[in-house]
Amino acid sequence: MPSETFPIDSRRVEYATRFNRVVDFIQAHLSEPMNLEALAGVACFSPYHFHRLFHGWMGETIHDFIFRLRVERAAAQLVYNPRKSITEIALDCGFSSSSTFARAFKAFHGLSASEWRKNRNIRNKDRKICKAGDLGGIASSQGEKEINPFGGSAVAMMSRVEVRQFPPLHVAYIRHVGPFQENAALFERLFGKICGWAGPRGLLGLPSSRFLSVHHDNPEMEITDVRKLRLDAAVTVPEGTRVDGEISKQRLEGGAYAVSRLRIHAKQYMAAWDALMGGWLPSSGYQPDDRPCFEIYLNEPWTGPGLTHEVEICLAVKPL
Repeated sequence: MPSETFPIDSRRVEYATRFNRVVDFIQAHLSEPMNLEALAGVACFSPYHFHRLFHGWMGETIHDFIFRLRVERAAAQLVYNPRKSITEIALDCGFSSSSTFARAFKAFHGLSASEWRKNRNIRNKDRKICKAGDLGGIASSQGEKEINPFGGSAVAMMSRVEVRQFPPLHVAYIRHVGPFQENAALFERLFGKICGWAGPRGLLGLPSSRFLSVHHDNPEMEITDVRKLRLDAAVTVPEGTRVDGEISKQRLEGGAYAVSRLRIHAKQYMAAWDALMGGWLPSSGYQPDDRPCFEIYLNEPWTGPGLTHEVEICLAVKPL
């Protein structure tokens, strides 16, 4: 097809859509065996060329990508699921045996799985989850303090977490790969694109509409290289909504989520997640599930600097 009727930008958008689709599929089926032919079919590429195409687009081979996600998931489970045996974690993360997992984990992290679990648990115990001041007040643009509605301290915030049942969520999203923490300009750009796509289609302002960011990787604990972190800026849409251009869609599985509703500023997100994961979770009777966590934005904090973020941080959980 002549290039003037199929611009280069459009070609890249089509590739992004296809690779987003296959990455989402891998994430959702990480515990299952996968073969190149099936993954090529998800991406609608020839199996003969798919391996090279994936490497060229993602910067790592399909085997290395799947391997990395499995090892990263196992690393998180070793810390956050202390009652789960290493063998159970190995099998749940798609490894064929505990011995295969042991070799893979040590090759990737330089520590055995048991050493990793012990080392990280000691570090978490010695670590301050967050200072009272981190969540106690929010600096306004006038330099005044706005009191956190949950009591003015991290302890009060943690006591207000509720476990809520979510239905499956259908979202349209645009994906960013790389660092994103405290980058207000990035969030403004990503959500600006989402709004620019959803608005003309009548998808904004619906009773069920929500803006959210979906986090597929763990930016803490040195589990995922910050250059490979995946963040989806998303808006909920009715099931069956058609997407186009650089916008993709996915279904977030429903189920139990620990939800903390907060009013914070951009630099307090890490402290809020620390309080939830390190403060509330260990005494809750729950453990993290493998579904992606997300943040639901109740206002639009990316529209200006220094604004208060009204947000629900949502962690997928299951009984301990």
